[in-house]
Amino acid sequence: MQLVELSRILIRRWWLIALPVVLGAVIAIPELINTTASSAGGYTAQLRYSAAQNFNLPERDGDYTDIWQASEHTVDALTEWARSASFREEIQTQLAAEEMPLDSLGIAADNVRNVGVIYFSHPNSDALRAIVDASLIVLTSRSQSYFPQLGGDAALVTILDPASVTAAPPALTSGLAPLIRLGIAFFIGLALAFFAEYVDPTIYHQDDLRRLGVTLLGSIPGERT
Repeated sequence: MQLVELSRILIRRWWLIALPVVLGAVIAIPELINTTASSAGGYTAQLRYSAAQNFNLPERDGDYTDIWQASEHTVDALTEWARSASFREEIQTQLAAEEMPLDSLGIAADNVRNVGVIYFSHPNSDALRAIVDASLIVLTSRSQSYFPQLGGDAALVTILDPASVTAAPPALTSGLAPLIRLGIAFFIGLALAFFAEYVDPTIYHQDDLRRLGVTLLGSIPGERT
């Protein structure tokens, strides 16, 4: 298809191209101008802690290597617990009076030797603050119900850094999605324009006759005003 013919189609069917783009813009523009933190990715917080078993040991000589190893195993266990459904249920129990659903809560956990980290994400900052406070209570007072090796006492948990709630950075896809939709709408418009041109039997130009194999003997120019 020659460039001149292509330009004729675009000029003739411009409204078919513009219609999906306009509809897509109506949907996309509010998303582009929305700068609230919830649409940007919500909020995050993290708890950094260390933990150990509650030992009642007499004074002794040595480097207490076994105590440090036991602490590492304790943090390993708490990390796995933080990833479990039971940890989430314990948080829900602590928040029962506030009737706060946890459907939008994201929890992840990791540790390096004796230091563990629990990561939280939620679309609401106030709710996340309450969740972090509830998680701290659960972490420091409920572990004995899940780990019998603790001997009935909760693990000794020390918070290394106070948890702070911060706005999460916007997801890359959240900013590109409206632009992608506009691009898709543009290509849909192009497809509609060429489809309309394909099914339309109207002769618009003498080149249309030549493509049909009709010999053109002459033409009468349109009336000039």
